Amino acid sequence: MKDKEFIISEEDVSQRLDKYLENVLDLNRSQIKKQINNEKIRVNGEVVKAGYSLKLLDKITVEREEEIKLIPKKIDFDVLYEDEYLAVISKPIGISVQPTPDNLENTLASGLLYRFGDRLPDPYNELRPGIVHRLDKDTSGLMVIAKTEESYYALVEMFKKHDIDKHYIAIVHGIPDDNVVIEEPIGRDPNNRTKMKVIYKNSKDAYTSFTILKKFEEVSLLDVNIKTGRMHQIRVHLAHINHPVVGDLVYGHKNKWNINTQLLHAKRLRFRHPMTCELLDIQDKFPIRFEEFLNKINK
Repeated sequence: MKDKEFIISEEDVSQRLDKYLENVLDLNRSQIKKQINNEKIRVNGEVVKAGYSLKLLDKITVEREEEIKLIPKKIDFDVLYEDEYLAVISKPIGISVQPTPDNLENTLASGLLYRFGDRLPDPYNELRPGIVHRLDKDTSGLMVIAKTEESYYALVEMFKKHDIDKHYIAIVHGIPDDNVVIEEPIGRDPNNRTKMKVIYKNSKDAYTSFTILKKFEEVSLLDVNIKTGRMHQIRVHLAHINHPVVGDLVYGHKNKWNINTQLLHAKRLRFRHPMTCELLDIQDKFPIRFEEFLNKINK
């Protein structure tokens, strides 16, 4: 399957890019915007915004999508809360949230399909049933899963408005100042598009705060609270203040303990139930890998 290409004629000049593509592709506006943000759609070879105003003879290239079918598979994860509208689960470390051409089965999405069946809503993307937010592959911990379309849209709005209180625990290099607030914008690293960084152009506001739970000789255990949900936010912000997460070899550095997966865990979610307004305060158990690491350095 080849990339799709469109040349803008006089009748389409001045249209918004996303509105034009909505008429020529079998995608809705949200899916098109996601493709643009993921740099799968370019104009004259350049990445532009969804609201770009089309010009005569502009060449739009839409990168072909690999055909991926979600396959149910038993994936071990804990369900800490469940009702007819939503579930709160604990994602294991080493599990990607959604499939890729190279990984079709060993994903949380496949595990959700196996555990909850085809009842989960997927209004935007059939590869993300019930998934309203994500964790990195090597970040473990709590995720909210929508079980109805109504709760899906409500939860998406709650995350957008920062109405869900999210706390992580992290083990970082060094001893940072306590009660720190980091308000630095995050965007794509122009020198490496797979990475994010604190940058002041083409970026979004990001807010991270933390307190120190325990200090050790060379590392600290932090409680980290994020108001925004930018990609790799905690890892980027902590690396920015020179206290990267132990085991984060992308934004941090190698360590003498040979830890090669980040010691970062989504520990607590606190929010009003979108349907019943009940206050939910879900807390996960302390990860075994954190315990093992702290026991090792305390010997």
